[in-house]
Amino acid sequence: MKIPKTLTEAVRHYSDEQVCIDTVAALRWPNGKPVCPKCGVEEGERKHYWLAAQKRWKCYACRKQFSVKVNSLFEDSPLSLDKWLVALWMLCNCKNGVSSHEIARELGIAQKSAWHLLHRLRSALQSPDEGKLGDGGQIVEMDETFYGGKLKNMHKSKRPKGTGFSGVPVAAMAKTIVVGMLERTGRVRAEVVAERTSQVLHGLVQKHLSDGATLMTDEWGGYKGTNLAHEIINHANEYVRGQVHTQGIENFWALLKRGLHGTYISVEPFHLFRYIDEQAFRYEHRATKDKPYTNADRFAIALTQIAGKRLTWNELTGKEEGRV
Repeated sequence: MKIPKTLTEAVRHYSDEQVCIDTVAALRWPNGKPVCPKCGVEEGERKHYWLAAQKRWKCYACRKQFSVKVNSLFEDSPLSLDKWLVALWMLCNCKNGVSSHEIARELGIAQKSAWHLLHRLRSALQSPDEGKLGDGGQIVEMDETFYGGKLKNMHKSKRPKGTGFSGVPVAAMAKTIVVGMLERTGRVRAEVVAERTSQVLHGLVQKHLSDGATLMTDEWGGYKGTNLAHEIINHANEYVRGQVHTQGIENFWALLKRGLHGTYISVEPFHLFRYIDEQAFRYEHRATKDKPYTNADRFAIALTQIAGKRLTWNELTGKEEGRV
């Protein structure tokens, strides 16, 4: 199967609807053999019936019809697959992300539709559970950051009162706290949390890090007391001491905030985890000496993760229960 290497080639390649269907089918199903989403029967010696006029299959077992979009994040979308695939290519390969306004202009759709489309595509960028970080004594850097507007720009009625809590200064109380963990082999995990207390941070260590990991953090006291080998770098005195540093996770924060402040401008806290997942995907699959991922590689990996990740408008906007 031919995979384009650049955005220009991708636009040309996926302009044919049948090519889009074949691409999604090949990457979604093993060996490109369709699996009926209604009854779960896989195409084997007896093939599902291909209905050329409707661009879909008919299951030989349950006799139901299904397209390549069913049971995926493309389901029930009136947009054609050529628009979906080009948008996915851009989202996977634009280093600082791509805004809904740009997608709307390039694809010729409404900005509201582009915003929904991008959030659905971000569902495909959520990393699958591949085990805990730090297996075999690997180094894991852990740090926290704050996202949000400046205190001086807030309306007086919304400004937080007091002197701060849990080590959070009053200027940061109005911001969202994000805790990140970076394995130096490239894997990264990040979560939005309510506070950065010892209880919260130790819970994240237990959830995401293996018992044999070596933890490296700054001097914040909330990290102390874990059962892991723990190295601390005091940023008041130094930033690097041999192999002891948190420069990797700081690099991830820089890339994340460059997209949040420069491309997306304003992100509501209840949508922030989606943008974190997006940046984590690009960071884990960036081109390095050991893992030279290409644009086509990132696109293909994302396309294999579209199944079972439908995100409706009502769920996205909080009108239905879900991960909002």
